[in-house]
Amino acid sequence: MTPEAVMTIGKDMLWTSMICAAPALISGLIVGLFVSIFQAVTQVHEMTLTFIPKIVAAVIATAVFYQLIMSHLIEFCVRMFSTFPQFIN
Repeated sequence: MTPEAVMTIGKDMLWTSMICAAPALISGLIVGLFVSIFQAVTQVHEMTLTFIPKIVAAVIATAVFYQLIMSHLIEFCVRMFSTFPQFIN
């Protein structure tokens, strides 16, 4: 296995993980921003007020983008398994 092949596989792996994690992370970030603004305005600093809405938003985003996430994961797995014979020496 050449170093270029390892770098290509690593790049594809990181790109796939970014695409799959992005919906949950971005929705958690947006909800966290709104909750922080709400807490700053009302001066209510409850820990569950920040934690629970972020989890709910991440679950909803994962459910909404499930097909996109799975299509990227399946495409990555098919690509890895189809190129696997090239790396056996």
